[in-house]
This record gives sequence, structure tokens and C-alpha cells, in this order.
Amino acid sequence: MTQRLDFYNANPNAIKALLGLEKRISESSLEKSLVELIRLRASLINGCAYCIDLHTADARKGGEDDRRLATLSVWRETPFFTDRERAALAWTEAVTLVSQNHVPDEVWTAVRPHFDDAELVDLTLLISTINTWNRFAISFRKTPA
Repeated sequence: MTQRLDFYNANPNAIKALLGLEKRISESSLEKSLVELIRLRASLINGCAYCIDLHTADARKGGEDDRRLATLSVWRETPFFTDRERAALAWTEAVTLVSQNHVPDEVWTAVRPHFDDAELVDLTLLISTINTWNRFAISFRKTPA
């Protein structure tokens, strides 16, 4: 597959705006390990090869367990994730697939006890941001190095 456009160089101001969102996410109270799991799960749902490669590597560098990474797409069927992570993964799937399910009330009910108001906003910002990066990478055919 050939890259269609180098979106970093084509419009640095657009990328600067996205990097501003990333800065906010890095300043949030969300655990770094959770941030990478969320980035990876959304990228798996969207089928973004570039982001899957990037965030798998980043998660490993951060000390993430290979077994958890290997089973992330089937997280419901494994005992490897905490209740907080499970709630965040369910929220990630619902927000990522918003056009299909409009984020069901039962997902909201499940995530609410695990995150305070500010964390829920940051978690949703994280999910929205990785979905944006996925759409850039997929649309312009950015491939892993």
C-alpha cells in the first residue's frame, strides 16, 4: 500500500491542533498503561495498521504484558484486565462505534463508578483523539515503518 499524502507535512497546523489534544491527555490523571490500552483497542476496532503497530510498541515500552496485548480484542473473555480497565474498554468500544449504538446506558452505568467527572471527560477525549488519528492514518494510507 502506498501512502497517499504525508499529512504531517501537508498541514502542520492541523497536526499541531491534534498534538494539543495529546498534550492534554498526557497531563490527565489517566494511567499511562490504560491510555495505551485504549489507543490500541480503538485502533483495533478501526483497523488502523499504523496505530496498532505504534501503540503496541508504546505499550510494550511502558511495561505492558504481552499476554494482555495479545488478548485485548477479546478482553471480555479473559481475566487479565481490572474492573476499571474493563469499564474503560467498554466505553472505548461504545464511543468508537457511536454511529452503531449511540453509547448505550448500560455502558454509561458500568463506566461511571470507575471514573470521576474529569476522568470521564479525559477518557472520552482520549478515545475521540485516537479515533481522529486512526481516520487520518487510514484515509491517507500511513503504514508502519
